[in-house]
Amino acid sequence: MNDTSKRVQVSASVADWSRERKAAFAWDPARSLLASIRLYQKHDRRGLLHAIARRVAVMRHRFWSIVTGADIPLNCRLGGGLVLPHPNGVVIPPLAQVGPNCMIFQQVTLGTGSRRGFPRLGGHVDVGAGAKILGGVTIGDHARIGANAVVTIDVPEGATAVGIPARILPARERASE
Repeated sequence: MNDTSKRVQVSASVADWSRERKAAFAWDPARSLLASIRLYQKHDRRGLLHAIARRVAVMRHRFWSIVTGADIPLNCRLGGGLVLPHPNGVVIPPLAQVGPNCMIFQQVTLGTGSRRGFPRLGGHVDVGAGAKILGGVTIGDHARIGANAVVTIDVPEGATAVGIPARILPARERASE
């Protein structure tokens, strides 16, 4: 087994919070937007300090939403370790679910479609630029969605979906060494 065949598998169930961590004083709008959402959700209790922290989080969220051009509400369900390399135009409704360690590129929309409900992304799902995931579909762990794909069907674990409308690519057989 050579070094190129050894791949580090990202967990689909345990969030890697270091993926969201921002360096001090670094200009990183995507991580700052996520930090404002996390701060808001962390202070969901009663009390004066929690109310102040929530107001600060709301103001930070409004600022970073404008800077990034992303529409990710404060009450959305995001798993830890989310990476938004280019958050411009990302739309995630509050009832959609995003699993841990996902990567979502620019102009991605999770929304309603012909199937009732909202999309549910499993852990470690990579969504390419411009993809649309519509309706109550489930995307399995370690799945990949190609750029500009329009997904209206369930995507099994480890599969790749591409095209308009999206179709599941057949799994490639690995060559034995």
